[in-house]
Amino acid sequence: MDIAVIGGGASGLAAALSVRESLENRVTVFERQNRVGRKLLATGNGRCNLTNRGASLEHYHGADPSFPGPALRRFGPEDTLRWFLSLGLVTRTEPSGRVYPISDAAASVVDTLRLALDARGGETRCAEPVAKAEKRGGKFIVTGPLGQTYTFDKLIVACGGMAGARVGGVRSGYDLLAGFGHTVTDLVPSLVQLKTDNAWTRPMKGVRTQAKLTLERDGAVLAGASGEVQFTDYGVTGPGVYDLSRAASVAGAGYNLCLRLLPDLDRVDIIDYMKAKRDDFPDYKAESLFAGALHNSIARTVLRRVQIPQEARLWALSDAALDLVADTLCRYELPLTGTLGFDDAQVTAGGVDTAGFDPETLESRLVPGLYACGEVLDVDGDCGGYNLQWAWSSGRLAGLAAGGLLEALG
Repeated sequence: MDIAVIGGGASGLAAALSVRESLENRVTVFERQNRVGRKLLATGNGRCNLTNRGASLEHYHGADPSFPGPALRRFGPEDTLRWFLSLGLVTRTEPSGRVYPISDAAASVVDTLRLALDARGGETRCAEPVAKAEKRGGKFIVTGPLGQTYTFDKLIVACGGMAGARVGGVRSGYDLLAGFGHTVTDLVPSLVQLKTDNAWTRPMKGVRTQAKLTLERDGAVLAGASGEVQFTDYGVTGPGVYDLSRAASVAGAGYNLCLRLLPDLDRVDIIDYMKAKRDDFPDYKAESLFAGALHNSIARTVLRRVQIPQEARLWALSDAALDLVADTLCRYELPLTGTLGFDDAQVTAGGVDTAGFDPETLESRLVPGLYACGEVLDVDGDCGGYNLQWAWSSGRLAGLAAGGLLEALG
């Protein structure tokens, strides 16, 4: 059986390797870039957070949140790690559950997949973007950039999404599947930096801190998260921000980002801390109020925001002034103005409507023999290795299903 895989990223390589678990199957991977796996090289800041041992359905989003279930159950994190070890990749797990190659280099993951596919006899056609794909007479006809055509028995679309355009994000997969009659949902950037009114972020540019975050409007909380936040000249970034970014992208204008800047202390604890500092060190300057508890830039910015002079002595700060400081630390409000775009996003939220695919096989309900996997579908995960786990799970499911090998997943 001749099977084409369009896209040489994470899900496409997983699919191609799975197809070749039977040597009776032949597989050709079409990759528009000069090498496979280029987006993988950029994941995890070049370290490649390839999965999370806690990956489960609640970490995934889309119009049908249950859709990833069958793939994740049949090929979850432990299956993924055993599979990678069988290919020669050694990994390590951090206390958070995030898993990285032991080399801490994304290139190790790409090389493992690339070399394994070469060893199994898979054909890779790099720098060959697919111009068109169609089904005629029971066969799939793939047309290359110069009009050359190739014929296959089955077709797997694994083109990825629009995120990370600098390293290969495109919308070609959506267009290919739309050409077969599938519907594409709205597409928005996810796992992306948030833009806010920067008057109270720019003074802290580059500073990182732990915080609890909520996205709110008119007193109602749309989403919440916790984790590291980094202040920038346009707003905020960091893992905690990424976990809110999908909701922010979908929500649009009119929301506020609220940060709790001492997340392990409640308001009473903060008040007690400040009063003790005032009583014990009355001649200290106000800028020293949170010395030992907050980064100096954060402390100074909070004081400016509540209009307390940096040079004021602690003995001069009234209880009312301390209440105002505590309120600001518990609710550091930043009006949301948007997100950065697909160039900066790690993931695309939205995609090809999953209602058009069988979740047990990832085969199209409209076109027999057509499969899709990875980010091109309307499935996206939280920050922390969940999106790559979906790539491996869905790629392996689509590849084994297309290759007539589903019994390998049990």
